[in-house]
Amino acid sequence: MGKHVLVIDDSESVRLHLSNLLQEAGHTVATAIHGNDALAKLDGTKYNMILCDVMMPELDGLQFVNAVKNSESYAGYRFVPIVMLTTINDESKKFEGQTSGVKAWLVKPIVPELVLKAIEKLAKD
Repeated sequence: MGKHVLVIDDSESVRLHLSNLLQEAGHTVATAIHGNDALAKLDGTKYNMILCDVMMPELDGLQFVNAVKNSESYAGYRFVPIVMLTTINDESKKFEGQTSGVKAWLVKPIVPELVLKAIEKLAKD
């Protein structure tokens, strides 16, 4: 059964690529262009997983994770797995993400098999 995935990335081509990949695999996709846009989409809609870039304008990926995991406003999303999908391969950023509650850190370029495997293993029912 398909999952509902929120994809957050400021790159339109990345959002489109991920949307196509996930939809072809039977998943439903919502997209956001940065962290603030994504927070606005945490409006009661059920998501099984969130795929999030790190470097974005307005509210970056790690700030988004901190808001979701620590704010009562988003308490209903606190346990939705968040996977970072980013060009950043920095151990200190990975550690910051892990301590904030990030479940996995995938480095771009996007490897479709790894993204689909992450959804299969981590997405909540």
